[in-house]
Amino acid sequence: MKSFTTIISAALLALSLNVMAEDAKPAAPADMGTEAEAQEMSEKAAKLVDEKGEAAFETFKAKDSGFIAKDLYVFCMDEAGKMLSHALKDDLVGKDMLGFDKYGDKPFEKMVEVSKSAEGKGWVDYKWPLPGGTEPQDKKSYIIKNSKGFFCGVGVYVKK
Repeated sequence: MKSFTTIISAALLALSLNVMAEDAKPAAPADMGTEAEAQEMSEKAAKLVDEKGEAAFETFKAKDSGFIAKDLYVFCMDEAGKMLSHALKDDLVGKDMLGFDKYGDKPFEKMVEVSKSAEGKGWVDYKWPLPGGTEPQDKKSYIIKNSKGFFCGVGVYVKK
C-alpha cells in the first residue's frame, strides 16, 4: 500500500509540474491574424506606399489606420536589409537586419531574396517568438516590393 501511495503521489507531482510549465509559457494572443489577413494588409500597404511613398510609414504606425490589427503590423525594408519602418519597434528603424540570425535562420535575407525575385512578392517562412515570449515559433511574412524600390511585409504565426 505504501508503494501505491508513493506512485500516486509521484504521478500527481509530475502532473502538477507539467501544468505549471504550461502556465509559464507565453500565451498566444487570443485574437491572432490569419494568412489571408496578413497578405491583404501587405497588399494594402504596398498600394499606400505606391501612392504616398515613405509618408505611408506614419499611417502604418497609427493605431486606428487598419495597419495594426490583432497581432498583425507592417514593416518595410530596403533591398540592402535596412529596416525603413516598423509599426511597433521604432528602435529597429535604420538598422541593418540582413545578417540577423538569432533563431537559426536569416529571415530578412530571405525577404530580400523574394523582393528581388521576378515576381517581387511572396511568403517567407522563419522562426520568431510570440509577443512576450522567448521560444521561437513558426512564423511567415508576406512581402511585396513596391514601386518606390523597397518592400513591406506583414507577418503571421503559423497555426498548428
